[in-house]
Amino acid sequence: MKGRTFAEKIFNAEKGAIVFAKPNIILSHDNTSSIYSTFKKMGGEKPLNPDTLLITLDHNAPPTNSKLANDYQVIRDLVDKFGIKQFHDVGDGICHQLMSLYARPKMIIVGSDSHTSTAGAFNAFAAGIDRTETAGLWKQGETWFRVPESVKISLKGKLGKGVYAKDLALWIIGMIGSSGADYMSIEYHGEGVKTLSIADRMVLANLASEMGAKNAVFPADEILDAWFGKNTEGLWADADAAYLREININMNDIFPVIAAPHHVDNVKALSEVQGTKIHEALIGTCTNGRLEDLREAADVLKGKKVAKFMQLIIIPASKEIFKQAMKEGLIDIFMDAGANVLASSCGPCLGTGQGIPADNYNVISTANRNFKGRMGNNASNVYLASPAAVAASAIAGEISDPRGIQANDKFPFHAPQSSKVDIREGEDRFSNGTWNYADVDNLNTDQMFAGNLTYNVQSSEPEKIMPHLFKGFDNSFSERIKAGDILMAGANFGCGSSREHPAVGLAFAGVKAVICKSVNRIFYRSAVNQGLPILLVPEAVEAYKQGDEVNIDFEKGLVFTGLKQFGFSALPDKLMEIFKAKGLVNYVKNK
Repeated sequence: MKGRTFAEKIFNAEKGAIVFAKPNIILSHDNTSSIYSTFKKMGGEKPLNPDTLLITLDHNAPPTNSKLANDYQVIRDLVDKFGIKQFHDVGDGICHQLMSLYARPKMIIVGSDSHTSTAGAFNAFAAGIDRTETAGLWKQGETWFRVPESVKISLKGKLGKGVYAKDLALWIIGMIGSSGADYMSIEYHGEGVKTLSIADRMVLANLASEMGAKNAVFPADEILDAWFGKNTEGLWADADAAYLREININMNDIFPVIAAPHHVDNVKALSEVQGTKIHEALIGTCTNGRLEDLREAADVLKGKKVAKFMQLIIIPASKEIFKQAMKEGLIDIFMDAGANVLASSCGPCLGTGQGIPADNYNVISTANRNFKGRMGNNASNVYLASPAAVAASAIAGEISDPRGIQANDKFPFHAPQSSKVDIREGEDRFSNGTWNYADVDNLNTDQMFAGNLTYNVQSSEPEKIMPHLFKGFDNSFSERIKAGDILMAGANFGCGSSREHPAVGLAFAGVKAVICKSVNRIFYRSAVNQGLPILLVPEAVEAYKQGDEVNIDFEKGLVFTGLKQFGFSALPDKLMEIFKAKGLVNYVKNK
């Protein structure tokens, strides 16, 4: 019998197979109110297994307007009504940090948040899904998975002084690109893994989402045993397992790097942008708000002051981390340096809370995304770096090396980088029933529906989504989109967060199909769940010229652009049932 990967073992099926499984934990957060609305539309009355639900209030905590406050109260009421035991209220922490209290080896974990992959640090299979699918899980207790291809990343050596797990994660993203592991399972192997703490592993698993991956996973080894305080029985790949790709990295070779605006895979050596003026700095988020991160920042900030007019925001990832940071005197160091320390929340990361930057601000952040407008202002720029680099930059008022040197490092890789396309005001991308975004790679969910609106408009309210669809990217889109229109798009369509608002809006508008070179995994699931066809026909996208007439024959699996025709593969039979029901809500309700 041939060897199997971690993913093949946990689903007991070969790569490419469609399997149905019952997750051990189903995570949701502020979006739980919207999930509950969809659950009721499905005919749901009580969650099938409340003990599998983990609910947190973190993305807008404390709530920033009355609507959000009311949503929070709806969530508290349903938690009480259904006896949901795994619940964390405002201030307890960020969901992916709190997951560390529950995740265990060999678990299957899903969550209505793209960074659910963080729990792979605990030898669990953890992946993001959307709100509609979460509601379906509340009702049915199981969902479908396509067993992914796997990538083996082997680590040797050890990170040097002033180099951190964030640098390693960005290094990999810069090496393979933001869609380099699209729909894949990433396994971390090698002796170098033993040099990485659980906090380090959480950073790497968290940022798997920014590589396009379905999940990332670490072995259950002595480091994990020490974390739990006991021996753990995990699951791991066979030595002779077959991988789609294998990558070898010597961590001794890595130096501080940074993701420059406006894409996570726009990775450069930090020294290549050293000296760039910075107006705001953020340390925290689900990526880098752990105690180890705060200690690294405090080592840099101790006895120093942030630059004049610098806005430094620090957010511990949980209440327990906050309390321990107080005991260790870290909070005093931060405040003495001139930082603002906020209660545990996600707010600034997605532009929903305190810390929205002003026009033309350059921000350096420990977060996981730097899309244009990600922090709530399209006219700002976000750089991503390690906590120590962010702290050093806050002191200097410019991007600075945490090693305290002026290096001459050069990032050695030139993976296909995300193209940046802006639709100028007055530029018309629509003709002959087709919207031409064929030259736009990585059209992300923030561009399709701004993150700061995510919790003000429920995904179960498509008519309220429509006025905001694609605003800031193509401002004419929401007013002109009509039933039967086709979207032509580039690679990695729908990357970014797990918010399903764009898929809901496009389906509600009656879009006939999105034809693209490749699609983000979670967006693809969202599209299926909404009955929105996503067709992967890269040859058709490359052949398309604005003005061409585009037609689709779904039964024969053909796309016609101009005088040319191209074939495409149909959805698997099990998913076609959902598609034919015009979405998961109807499918579950009819069942």
